[in-house]
Amino acid sequence: MRWRLVSTIAAVAALLAGSIALARPGSAVAAAPVRIMPLGDSITGSPGCWRALLWQQLQANGYTNIDFVGTQAPQGCAVPYDGDGEGHGGALVTAVADQNQLPGWLAATLPDVVLMHFGTNDVWSNRSTDTILAAYSKLVDQMRASNPSMRVLVAQIIPMNPSTCPECAQRVVNLNAAIPGWAAGKSTSASPIVVVDQWTGFNTATDTGDGVHPNDSGIQKMAARWYPPLANMLSGVIPTISPTPSRSTSPSPSRSAGTGTGGCTATYTLTNQWPGGFQGEVTVRNTGTAAIKGWTTRFTFTGGATISQAWNATVTQSGSVVTGTNVNWNGALAPSASATYGFIGNGTSGAPAVTCTAG
Repeated sequence: MRWRLVSTIAAVAALLAGSIALARPGSAVAAAPVRIMPLGDSITGSPGCWRALLWQQLQANGYTNIDFVGTQAPQGCAVPYDGDGEGHGGALVTAVADQNQLPGWLAATLPDVVLMHFGTNDVWSNRSTDTILAAYSKLVDQMRASNPSMRVLVAQIIPMNPSTCPECAQRVVNLNAAIPGWAAGKSTSASPIVVVDQWTGFNTATDTGDGVHPNDSGIQKMAARWYPPLANMLSGVIPTISPTPSRSTSPSPSRSAGTGTGGCTATYTLTNQWPGGFQGEVTVRNTGTAAIKGWTTRFTFTGGATISQAWNATVTQSGSVVTGTNVNWNGALAPSASATYGFIGNGTSGAPAVTCTAG
C-alpha cells in the first residue's frame, strides 16, 4: 500500500544535515561499498520508505560507502535514495524458508549486512513463535552459507492490531519476547546478530494507517531505530553476545554504577558522544536471590541533557530526572540475570549515578 509520504519525507530529508550522528567512519575508505540488504514483507518493500529516510540519514552523517541491494526495484519515496531491497508484499518468513527463496536473492546481490523485519504475515496467519524462529534460523544459515561473515540486524517487529485479527497484538508480543534469546543462541563472533527494538514506542493508532503498515510517523520511527545499530556496525562496533542483546562500548567508555534496592542494581554507560549529542545505555542486574518481575531505574542529568529516543525500555524525563521502566519482555530477571536499554540524547551526558528498584 502506498502512503502519502511526499511532504513528510521531503521535510525530514531537509533536516537530516542536523540529525543525530554517531561515530563517523574513519578516514580509511573500503575499496568496495558495504552491501546492505533490507529483507522482509510489505513493511520493508511496499514502498517501505523507512529505507529512504535511513539512507538519507546515513549519507548525511558520512556513511557514504554503502550500497543497498536487493532484487526488488525502488518504488519511489519522494527523495533520492538507493531503493534496492528484498521487501516482498504479503510474504511469510516461514514460506520463504520452506521454499528456499533466499539463496537465489543472496546469490544475485551478495550482501554483507542484512536488515530483517519479517514475521508480520506469519503472525497474521497464526504461525507459532517456534515455527517463525525456526525460519529465522534457516535464513541465517543460508546467509552464512553465502557470506560466513554476514552481519544481521533482526527487528523485534512493529506492533499490529488489524480489525480482522484481534489476537495478532498478543502474538507479536510473544514473538518479540522470544527474539532476544533466539539471537543470543544463534549469534557468533564471526557473524553477529543484533536485535533492533522496533516495537517499543510504536503506536498502531497513530503510527499506522491500518493497524499494520507504518504511516508517515511510523516510517520515521523505524528509520530512527535502525540507524544507531547500523551506524555502529558500519563503524566496526560489534555487539556483545548476551540473552538480552546490548551494544558493545566504545574504547574507554565512561561508566557509573548506582545503588540498588529490592534486588537490583543499575550501571550507566556512555557508549558514544559527538558535538551536541551522545548515546548511552543502562544495564540492570538482579543482585538478589529470587527472581524479580520488573524494574525501574532513575538517574539525573546535571548539565541539561535531554533524551530524544530510547529502546528496550519505556523512558520518560521530568526536568533533569530520567526514569526507565522495563518493557514486557525484559522485566522478569532471574538472580544474576541482566537487561540493557539504550538511548540517544542531546547535550552532554556526564556519568550520572543510577538507582534501581525491583517491581
